[in-house]
Amino acid sequence: MNTIKKGLGRGLSSLIGETKVETKKNKLLLSEIVPNKYQPRKDFDEGNLNDLINSIKERGVIQPIIVRKSNKENSKYEIIAGERRWLAASKAGLHDIPVVITEADDLKSLEFAIVENVQRHDLNPLEEAQGYKRLIDEFSYDQEKVSKFIGKSRSHITNCLRLLTLPEEVLKLIELKKLTAGHAKILVGLENASFLANKIFEKKLSVRQSENFVRIFKNKKKITNFTKDANIADLEKSISEKIGLSVVIKNNRKNKGTITFSYKEIDQLNKIIEIIKSNY
Repeated sequence: MNTIKKGLGRGLSSLIGETKVETKKNKLLLSEIVPNKYQPRKDFDEGNLNDLINSIKERGVIQPIIVRKSNKENSKYEIIAGERRWLAASKAGLHDIPVVITEADDLKSLEFAIVENVQRHDLNPLEEAQGYKRLIDEFSYDQEKVSKFIGKSRSHITNCLRLLTLPEEVLKLIELKKLTAGHAKILVGLENASFLANKIFEKKLSVRQSENFVRIFKNKKKITNFTKDANIADLEKSISEKIGLSVVIKNNRKNKGTITFSYKEIDQLNKIIEIIKSNY
């Protein structure tokens, strides 16, 4: 396992200093270079990319990109940091690009990519969270280790990772920049996260307004749950007394719902099974 040092505070130059750098070759053909499979950023802002393309057309690529020899494609080099510059150079019509060639394993490659993007605030909240998750899942980091390496608080790492627990529909809204990370944090752990997310977007609520909206929604739900239909309540009580177990009936306006039997030991579970079998 590689020894990890604090990366973000020292920046990319420090990470480069921890690896061997080949200085003989300082330019590569664009066709010799392939994207980084560990690149946490999935989307590049079109406006910013166009600005960079225009800048490169006028001045060329001033800052070299960082690459390593590809371990999958012979004679190819894989980008570690600078994919946006490589993409812009290609679109600007360049044939080659200045590079720094370094020796780096998969872990170091992911570290480079995350540090570069976090430093420049280029990642959206989901891309940042997914980058941290890869360090944890694929390279046996824990949240404390990620925190020390990135140079951000443990709570920041935890909150980022919690975003990934949101429903796919909510994640899509964040990805499309229809909701911010601030909005998303309010929705984490909520049963109706998708419904609330769409309402927040439709109403164009700020984060503070969204907090109030969610609070009001929760209070309304508590009141709704509290005022259970008297017939349903009587039926729950009757069944519970008959079988000797706690019973909860949830019935919606369309007369669809669920019946929940609660048991505390295996004998009670067997009793439920026998009751069902005897009436099957």
